[in-house]
Amino acid sequence: MIYNKEKVGKRIRQQRDALGISRERMAEHIGRVPRFCGDIERGKVGMSIETLLSICDLLKLTPNDLLIDSDEDTPKNETGLVLAALANCTDKQRQDAVALLKLFLKAIK
Repeated sequence: MIYNKEKVGKRIRQQRDALGISRERMAEHIGRVPRFCGDIERGKVGMSIETLLSICDLLKLTPNDLLIDSDEDTPKNETGLVLAALANCTDKQRQDAVALLKLFLKAIK
């Protein structure tokens, strides 16, 4: 297995964007500056295991999701993606999202 910084960085950025998390928020979460996060996403620098685990925590991914190639480069772990998006909402927004989901599921039956 080869560690491909560019591919890992691309996966990080895709998931961060999919969750609506700013680079500044990611930097704050991992205790680094936004430029370092950008360098990771562009594959210019590697990262420590601690930083990798912190990014995985924020993005609701496993290290395998970031490190291991898959056939597609789309945001991983859809359930985690939905939960993380809901976690960023207000109580009212969460209630509305649940109501919409219930309507959608009822409509597709």
